[in-house]
Amino acid sequence: MKRFRRHGQDSQRDRLKQELFQFNKTVEHGFPHQPSALGYSPSLRLMAIGTRSGAIKLYGAPGVEFMGLHEENAALTQIHFLPRQSKLVTLLDDNSLHLWALRSHEGVSELLEEGRFTLPAVPGAPPSVTRVTSVLAHSSGKLLYLGTEDGHVFVVEVPVFRELEERNISVEAVQQRVPEEYVGRRNLESVEALTENPQNPDQILIGYSRGLMVLWDLEGSQATHHFLGNQQLESVWWKRDGCQIISSHNDGSYCQWPVSSADRQPKPDKHEMPYGSFPCKAISKILMLTKKQGCPFVIFSGGMPRASYGDRHCISVIHSKKHVAFDFTSRIIDFVVINEGGEESEYDDPSALVVLAEEELVVVDLKSEGWLMIQTPYLAPLHCSAITCSHHVSNIPLKLWERIVAAGEKQNTHYSHMPWPVNGGQNKAPDPPQRDLLLTGHEDGTVRFWDASGVCLYPLYKLGTAGVFHTDADPNDNMNHAGEGEWPPFRKVGCFDPYSDDPRLGIQKIHLCKYSGYLAVAGTAGQVLVMELNDEDADQVVDSSLADLLQDQEGFRWKGHAQLIVKEEAVHFPHGFQPFALVQCQPPAVVTSLILHSEWKLVAFGTSHGFGLYDYQQKNNVLVRCTLNPSDQLALEGPLSRVKSIKKSLRQSFRRIRRSRVSGRKRPVGNAAKVQEINAQMEREALQEMELAPVQRKIEARSSDDSFTGLVRTLYFADSFIRDSSHSTPSLWAGTNGGSVYAYSLRVPPVERRMEEQITAEPAKEIQLMHRAPVVGILILDGRGAPLPEPLEVAHDLSRSPDMHGSHHLLVISEEQFKMFTLPKVSAKMKLKLTAIEGSRVRKVSVVSFVNSKVEDYSENGLAVLTNQGDLHAISLPSIKIQVCYSCIRKEDVSGIASCVFTKYGQGFYLISPSEFERFSLSARWLVEPRCLVEAPPASTRQTLSRAAPDGAAVKSRVSTTDSDTSEEDGLQRPPLMEHALLNDEKVLLEIQRSLEGDRTSFVEKNSKRRTGGGKLLTNGE
Repeated sequence: MKRFRRHGQDSQRDRLKQELFQFNKTVEHGFPHQPSALGYSPSLRLMAIGTRSGAIKLYGAPGVEFMGLHEENAALTQIHFLPRQSKLVTLLDDNSLHLWALRSHEGVSELLEEGRFTLPAVPGAPPSVTRVTSVLAHSSGKLLYLGTEDGHVFVVEVPVFRELEERNISVEAVQQRVPEEYVGRRNLESVEALTENPQNPDQILIGYSRGLMVLWDLEGSQATHHFLGNQQLESVWWKRDGCQIISSHNDGSYCQWPVSSADRQPKPDKHEMPYGSFPCKAISKILMLTKKQGCPFVIFSGGMPRASYGDRHCISVIHSKKHVAFDFTSRIIDFVVINEGGEESEYDDPSALVVLAEEELVVVDLKSEGWLMIQTPYLAPLHCSAITCSHHVSNIPLKLWERIVAAGEKQNTHYSHMPWPVNGGQNKAPDPPQRDLLLTGHEDGTVRFWDASGVCLYPLYKLGTAGVFHTDADPNDNMNHAGEGEWPPFRKVGCFDPYSDDPRLGIQKIHLCKYSGYLAVAGTAGQVLVMELNDEDADQVVDSSLADLLQDQEGFRWKGHAQLIVKEEAVHFPHGFQPFALVQCQPPAVVTSLILHSEWKLVAFGTSHGFGLYDYQQKNNVLVRCTLNPSDQLALEGPLSRVKSIKKSLRQSFRRIRRSRVSGRKRPVGNAAKVQEINAQMEREALQEMELAPVQRKIEARSSDDSFTGLVRTLYFADSFIRDSSHSTPSLWAGTNGGSVYAYSLRVPPVERRMEEQITAEPAKEIQLMHRAPVVGILILDGRGAPLPEPLEVAHDLSRSPDMHGSHHLLVISEEQFKMFTLPKVSAKMKLKLTAIEGSRVRKVSVVSFVNSKVEDYSENGLAVLTNQGDLHAISLPSIKIQVCYSCIRKEDVSGIASCVFTKYGQGFYLISPSEFERFSLSARWLVEPRCLVEAPPASTRQTLSRAAPDGAAVKSRVSTTDSDTSEEDGLQRPPLMEHALLNDEKVLLEIQRSLEGDRTSFVEKNSKRRTGGGKLLTNGE
């Protein structure tokens, strides 16, 4: 009977778990890693980006996003939208073509793969005969023209992917009317470009790599015009009126060719070398766009003088007498121009230039006087300087939010006010119920504030800390604008700048109090800055204090980098967060932990040598404690010198090995073997010094002489019963890498005497965990078993007061176990051990409120835990039992695991590449994912001539031998929900491909399964 009741209770708990917990990867924020192709649909107003890992992403209006992943382990090389259809064709570098379609399902659109095709090999012919180099999606929407390496043009019918042999254009047919002296003994080489006459869909232009361009009449199946270029062809463009063709070449020149019925073999009207007669780089793409009033726009990429500026990545825009060479900091993949003129318009009227570079997307307003940049609402380059840390704050008060937004708007005055031009589709996701901030720290000393409330990660504000210190950067070094009369007329665009003036500026820890507006940031060289939000510019001196963490130790000598030199004079700080206090740790080691208590006006910080407590109201040190073990020699070397010493020892070891091999013949065999054995041992010792990946850590208990045992991993403020059970006391807790926990009781004067009396700290408790595993989290639970509220949370009526009548409990979270202690006696009550067999170690832990997806009034407090195996656990409080476990990140992705940050309501972010965050959710209630609708564009009113088979003859076709088959509506191939490929590593991509096989349900199908638990499609929050 008991067993039966227990089973019923278990079933009830299982149902409750389904209403509380659900794991979903929802959206990717940031810029796609290693982009390789760009496409744009004027009718849909959607942009597509392909990557080298086989991913395809579509973007429209903010919130309109689609993702797909090709199963093939191949890079995308070209993307072509079918005219006036919700379909696009992708070409991969394995020579396969794929047809994708946007289909509506239950009020939202989804991206589906409808078919795939590879040109079948011609028996006895080399592979280059069918190797596709150029694709033209014909305006009829039913045909693809495929140019190949051998110069042939194949015609394929879509969507069924049938090759129409009767319409193929062979290189022999093209050569029949080309002058013999032009062809000579050389072939025409590959098809470099295919384009359609804008005024006559029965004419296409075939451009060959050697320089020849042929105007081919599709109705008569013959060449009508030949344009004999004498330089290698890079690209062609047909002007809107159909009367002129522009070709660009590999010597940095471009030509304008007339198209008329009178001259079948015309000479170029104009031959232009934009950047002089010196050898120039190739113009890889060129456009000439007409305006209703004024001269046309000429826009091209490349063409720079090879000797002087061959390393520049430029796109030049020329309009009348205005000429600008937009200079990018990364390689240009492709560019498109968005026009205001529709298909029926007589003019192009370009409005915006969209450039896909290797590390960012840049959009330029061509209608503004100065051709200003447009701020992107998505695809922001998170890695403009390498991300070093991140911090998430949920439910930002409106007043603080508005002040941050206002500070950011004042920084963005150099941007154009033009609305975002890529605005296709409709965002159907509900408005986020709250405001969330994601703060990222960067290597160059900046902190960037992002709106993380919805699908788009939008940049709000950028904070710089380098101005506080003397650095090598020259404040007058401004490369954004060319000097007067400089040629070429360069203008720097984009914000990707991976180079840091000083690596010591790097931000390592961030803590923002959303109630008071105080911000603390800590860096690589032991600097801790305390800031407050100011709505006006200010000139002020930053008050600095020194925290000597080695004051009681003798014989230690710091071998790492020097500290940053603080400016003693007043510094001008723009509106926004302005530093007013600085604590410099000594030695200047990396700050490993940071916490701010805005109610007590205290900030605590920790390094590998100890921790300190600073009163930022009175601007003095309250406490400094050294946690070094006498054997912690590595802690005094610093990260930079440590890497150098490891490299040096490895280099010396390998040199000794080489010397021993060379001189081994002259020595007795026994000695040579002995020398090699010694060198091999030294090499092993040097390798052991290097930090191993988390999965390689030993599981057995650590000894006290392990390196970095004094490194402070976590800090925690609490008002609890630390001395006796009748009086609560403010306290500071610190946990170290060696399994030690230090507690200090604090005497904080009342508010009215806060400036007269000093805060004092006294040692209260010290705990040493038996297994000596690093302490990664400390938490105190009140009498109800709930975590203590954040500072000022109760004062703002956003949390109920903690229960101070019942007994409090201390939860110490180490890498290996969760252990609960009673307070104030600190006696062990219960514990939870993670599996030691699999080598699981806690890497990230955070307190989370899980809200029921069906009953709004019910929620549970718990812990979200990420392990070094990449697994996510939800652990209940105060019972500390594992509720659910999900696999989230590959265990080999060490950087992804290290970058993970949790939100207060069960979501999280982690880096899947240097430039992208993956967003996930553990909560069944709060889910942020794209929900959007793209409607099919209206049919064109322009008459398109049909090309039926002559005389009613049947058209021969040969179907690809690949698995494309036909793609009927009821048999669509549905791509898997994309797990983005992180690296070019072939093993990783093969692993992803294997994981995707057998699971090919669509986005919407998966989402409908997710939502069976009644979850709402909202952001995390109350």
